[in-house]
Amino acid sequence: MKKVFVSGCYDLLHSGHVEFFRQAAAYGDLYVGIGSDATYLGYKHRPTVYPEQERLFMVKSIRYVKDAFINAGSGVMDFVPTLDIVKPDVFVVNRDGASDEKERVCRERGIQYVVLERTPQEGLQARSSTDLKAATCQLPTRLDLAGTWIDQPYVSHYGAGWALTISLEPTFEIRERCGLSTSTRNVIKSIWPYRLPDMQPEMLARLVFCFENHPEQENGLISGAQDAIGICVPGLCRHFYDGHFWPERIETCNDRDVLDWLESHLCMIPMEPRRPGCSVVEGKDITPQKVKTLTAAAEACWQAILQKDLEAFAAAYRASFDAQVAMFPGMVHPSLPDGKTTDVVINAIARWSKEPDVLAWKMPGAGGGGYLALIVRDASSFCEAHSEAIPLHIRRA
Repeated sequence: MKKVFVSGCYDLLHSGHVEFFRQAAAYGDLYVGIGSDATYLGYKHRPTVYPEQERLFMVKSIRYVKDAFINAGSGVMDFVPTLDIVKPDVFVVNRDGASDEKERVCRERGIQYVVLERTPQEGLQARSSTDLKAATCQLPTRLDLAGTWIDQPYVSHYGAGWALTISLEPTFEIRERCGLSTSTRNVIKSIWPYRLPDMQPEMLARLVFCFENHPEQENGLISGAQDAIGICVPGLCRHFYDGHFWPERIETCNDRDVLDWLESHLCMIPMEPRRPGCSVVEGKDITPQKVKTLTAAAEACWQAILQKDLEAFAAAYRASFDAQVAMFPGMVHPSLPDGKTTDVVINAIARWSKEPDVLAWKMPGAGGGGYLALIVRDASSFCEAHSEAIPLHIRRA
């Protein structure tokens, strides 16, 4: 009988996991590697719902599983030590868990690599851990498209301009410290745990901004208003900053054709989260000319989107990101507490900028890790071809 291996965290165990085990067991005796509590915490920046020994007990109790182990490694490839202990003939993954690195590891060890489509048991609803989490919390997040940093007065002091954001439906797992305004989203969650209240979006954004930046907070830092606005104001939004924390004016676009067009050209690639203690503002170099370049790119980006001009959009998007990095080089070379820097961002840009269908890229938020937000020729086909790519859904008014 052949040995079959699968790996995952299996924190919120559900029927989708059981069906995956059933399908994998069709190839032979099934062995399961389970992510440790430490690995999950390091990758997700939050604890598991169920501790590793409880997860191990549940997985071992499933009749399709021959045996299960807690993986001794770390990160997304934490299963490799377990793989070398089990020495399977077959390694099975779901389509959304497939990667070139996993395939390479199997090829080097002579292991058959099998990718399964995520299909539910007949008569049952499709389940995923992300869906279960989303069912309890429907709070949106935001993606900044251009003009990032202009919402800080120490930047707009050198020149006024717009920041562009889109409000995103939580259709994917929103990871901490990854540039998607999770700190502001967590503030909202502390007041409204499941969904935004039904009220005027700009007023809601003001309330969130004031609650997050209360006058007695210990660190004295003021979060940029683009985070609260980007989350609370649906659709495509731009906000004009001129030396103050709150914008002078806010403009929105909720035209269905424009938003559909944007969705068809945007996706994200996950990277490692920004490391605790790293600095993206160390070494900043803000000048009037650099700010002018940033604001000009944001204006060009807005106009290109409204005209649905893909080439102009990509050029302005790249110009905005380049202007950000010129002022804040730590976005791509963050300083770590030990004085070293990390090449995670540079390596990801080098990897994805070579893809022929990728027209432009940037980092959401302050950078330092998290995601690459890509402009591509066709998001649907790109995400189908690259399992790690995340399609985006803009929240409509």
